[in-house]
Amino acid sequence: MIIFSVHHSTTYRYRRPVQLGQHQMLFRPRDSFDQRLLDCTLVVRPEPSEIRWIHDVFGNCLTLVDFAASADILKFETTIRLAHTPENAPDFRIEDYAKEHPFTYHADELPDLEPYLRRHYPDDPSVPAWLTKFVVPGASRPTGHLLMTLNEAIAEGFSYQRRLMRGTQTPAETLALQRGTCRDFALLMMEAARALGFAARFMTGYVYVPDRDGTVRLGGGSTHAWCSIYVPGSGWVEFDPTNGIVGNRDLIRVGVARTPTQAVPLSGSYWGDADDQLGMEVTVNVQTEAEPGSGAPVPSAPTATRTDPARSPQQGR
Repeated sequence: MIIFSVHHSTTYRYRRPVQLGQHQMLFRPRDSFDQRLLDCTLVVRPEPSEIRWIHDVFGNCLTLVDFAASADILKFETTIRLAHTPENAPDFRIEDYAKEHPFTYHADELPDLEPYLRRHYPDDPSVPAWLTKFVVPGASRPTGHLLMTLNEAIAEGFSYQRRLMRGTQTPAETLALQRGTCRDFALLMMEAARALGFAARFMTGYVYVPDRDGTVRLGGGSTHAWCSIYVPGSGWVEFDPTNGIVGNRDLIRVGVARTPTQAVPLSGSYWGDADDQLGMEVTVNVQTEAEPGSGAPVPSAPTATRTDPARSPQQGR
């Protein structure tokens, strides 16, 4: 078991005091058998008029923050501690009927999986064309091996490039450019999996970047995105095509959704003019804590600060 601590700070700056609208945060990790939340704190400046929590349609914990004041600086600071049990290697215990691809999910699961089987871009031929490199029409292939091949193909065949622009590239754009962000790679993996008949969903959270053994993790120092694919017998299996990770190792799960637009870490609005926004600064730091009494040093992920004028809350009229 590993104890992770995450400090996530977001600061918006405005040219003049603006009236702040409601903001929605997705930052509280999802509790599960392999991830248990120990502590979670939130500090917001200026002081909110109300903070409340709800569960969305996917079971994610959303924080809704309302303001009664105007401000020229808006800051959110979250600190999280959680116990994390990593999987050392993928354990594909697959039902007999699904060990070879292609297969069809059982009828009693299909109604719940159907939304996650629908492609985002069903008329785009670029993903099926790309899949011909890995899948021979009419031939069967071990399910686990096929999914790991897709994950590794993206990790090894595409260049990671941090992008400050808002939104997610289409799979066709990612394939044409041969580069993208973690959100772009997650969407490409999902679209490829769905084109092959797998149920896939989008995941967001954090990735730990271990310094001590020299491992490189892309997408660290910010929020991270990957996907999960439903494998009969194993359930929802996590795939991080940015880093080639299969399973939960180094991944801190916060939100799941059907599409990337449904899992935005922080969004909101203000009343003012478009040129009132001066930008946004994001700092994320992920650390592991030494075991009690071990005297071991505490390795940490590098702290990254990002200034992003394209991701300020939307202005209102």
